[in-house]
Amino acid sequence: MIRVTIRYGETPERFFQRFKRLCAKEGVLKEIKRRRYYEKPSDKQRRRTKEARRQALKEAQRAARRARSSRY
Repeated sequence: MIRVTIRYGETPERFFQRFKRLCAKEGVLKEIKRRRYYEKPSDKQRRRTKEARRQALKEAQRAARRARSSRY
């Protein structure tokens, strides 16, 4: 559940930007889009495996980048 309170003197535009940023960070829209249609269990497993592989690759690239930058 996302709860955002408007700050004193905050414009509605700024408040809405903050709300949208929080929703994006939590992955609310992504979840809604994914739940729009039924997903077979085999497809769900395939998607999760693919996401995990992508995340591991990103993490390995970050670690390699950190290792390169710390050498100098």
